[in-house]
Amino acid sequence: MRATVAPVSSDLPGEPYADDADDADHHAHHGSDDEADQVPLSPEEREDIVVDLEDLEVYRTLLEPTGIKGIVIDCPDCETVHHIGWALMQSNLRQLLDEGITGLHEPPYDPDPAEYVTWEYARGYADGVVASESAVD
Repeated sequence: MRATVAPVSSDLPGEPYADDADDADHHAHHGSDDEADQVPLSPEEREDIVVDLEDLEVYRTLLEPTGIKGIVIDCPDCETVHHIGWALMQSNLRQLLDEGITGLHEPPYDPDPAEYVTWEYARGYADGVVASESAVD
C-alpha cells in the first residue's frame, strides 16, 4: 500500500521573517553576499577535509565509548566555543566537501564541556592508543 501525501494548503501563513535580511535563516536559504565571493575548494583543501573525515571516524571510534560526545571548536567568527557532536561534525565536513560551505546548526542544549574534546586532544589520544598498541607488539 502506497502512502499518499495531501497537498499543503496555500492558505497557511509563510515564514514570518522571510524578508528580514538580518535573520540568519534568511541567509541560509537565500544566500548571502559572502556566497558570491566564495572560491571553490582547492584540491589540497578537499584532501585536507577527506583526511579530517577519516581522522574524525578514528577519534569517534576511540572516544565515544568513553563518554565523549564530540569536538569543541573555538569559533573565530562569533568568538564563542562550539560543542559539536560526532555526527554533526561529520555532517559539517561532508557538506563542506560537497558544497564548499557549512550551514547553520543548532548547538546542543546546555552541553557539559567535560563531554567534548578539542581536535588536538583527540589526535593526541589516538596517537597514544597507537603508540601503546605498538609497544605491546
